[in-house]
Amino acid sequence: MTLATELDAYKQLQAYYDGAGKNTDIRQLFEADSNRFSKYSRALQLKSLDGKHSTELLIDFSKNRIDDKTLQMLLDLAREAKLEDYREKMFTGEHINITEDRAVLHVALRNVGNTPIYENGKDVMPDVNAVLEHMKEFSEAVRSGAWKGYTGKRITDVVNVGIGGSDLGPVMVTEALKKYNQSGLNVHFVSNVDGTHLAEAVNELDPATTLFIIASKTFTTQETLTNAHSAKEWFLATAKEESHVAKHFVALSTNTEGVSAFGIDPNNMFQFWDW
Repeated sequence: MTLATELDAYKQLQAYYDGAGKNTDIRQLFEADSNRFSKYSRALQLKSLDGKHSTELLIDFSKNRIDDKTLQMLLDLAREAKLEDYREKMFTGEHINITEDRAVLHVALRNVGNTPIYENGKDVMPDVNAVLEHMKEFSEAVRSGAWKGYTGKRITDVVNVGIGGSDLGPVMVTEALKKYNQSGLNVHFVSNVDGTHLAEAVNELDPATTLFIIASKTFTTQETLTNAHSAKEWFLATAKEESHVAKHFVALSTNTEGVSAFGIDPNNMFQFWDW
């Protein structure tokens, strides 16, 4: 596989940067072109499936060191790298992840139009939609108070236990949507295997109103499971009964057996896939 840095278009782009490009001043670019923002930005209008809600996604690249020549050279690089071909292959389920020989179908999780997306000849959308619906039902139950802890109290605190993408992604989304946060429901994150991270997160929490989300694809990730078992010990120190774990722990995983052995009801396991 040819590295991008070995492509002719990349070498031309690098040569341009090494020459005049690296001295580009963004302030001067704006002064020279009063239409720079409109020229180097794109707005995408988005609507919900029911048509009741809409929003705008703004992509602003005007504040980057880019001009007409740079943009054209970047487009030339994309074409030489066959970006459009690989985009098509991604949407059709071809195994473009060559290091692991896997499809790259994260796009299926955002396929609100429900267009069939195939992996090894199977449309993945029915399974994706089933898990998304499961997530919606569970989330609404927690937010509404319909989901009760072992004492009958509603959940007031949610603790996400995971590392890497199982931590950074949820943190990012939580921060981005903080404006829409429901009062009375707090979210916490534990990723560091150092016991003090978990201890600080649960220090002022009530086990009777705390819900843990254990995010581990294989349910064997050492750091995550170490924290998960510590959280379980903290919970059982108050709850006592092992059966109460099912009301306060859920999982994001593919390992049904491991999840069940931990004490989590498999019905409260949210599935994902190897793509």
